[in-house]
Amino acid sequence: MANTYKLIQTVTVGAGSSASIEFTSIPQTYTDLILVGSLRSTSTTSNTGNYDPLVYRFNGSTSGYTARSLYASGTSAASGSLTTLTSANAGGTWGRISDSGVNNSFSTASTFSSMSFYIPNYAGSNNKVFSHDFVQEQNQTVSYVEMDSALWSNTAAITSLALALLYGSFAQHSSVSLYGIKNT
Repeated sequence: MANTYKLIQTVTVGAGSSASIEFTSIPQTYTDLILVGSLRSTSTTSNTGNYDPLVYRFNGSTSGYTARSLYASGTSAASGSLTTLTSANAGGTWGRISDSGVNNSFSTASTFSSMSFYIPNYAGSNNKVFSHDFVQEQNQTVSYVEMDSALWSNTAAITSLALALLYGSFAQHSSVSLYGIKNT
């Protein structure tokens, strides 16, 4: 059986920046969703190093998020547990999806982080499990790669998805595309 990918929507940040990137009214006609993006933060907060943690919400929910992460810098590897964070810029509680994060003003100029979410059975009536992979390019001696396994403990179908950052906004030219996947 072949899988068919259909672009639902692409959001590209224009001049200036955006506190969040949102996909609303997600059609319930696909079996799975995949979200792919190229992101950069405007953050000048130095206590996070050269990255800004990525956060997310399904259906506007502020609870039920957990994840396990495995990440490496090229010189070391580690794992961790993730739950939620309060976004200083977008406000409120969000699910945390990365131990590392999106390139910020302390990263190599004009470099963007790459990420994807794969969400199977997003319209089903079970809790939602999904995977996330992430690469933070630095064009330096240290870059980060991360893979996460995540759970949203909620049986509602996913009808909206929002992304934000812990400290900054998404910089101009950040772009995220949402695809529906249907078995044909």
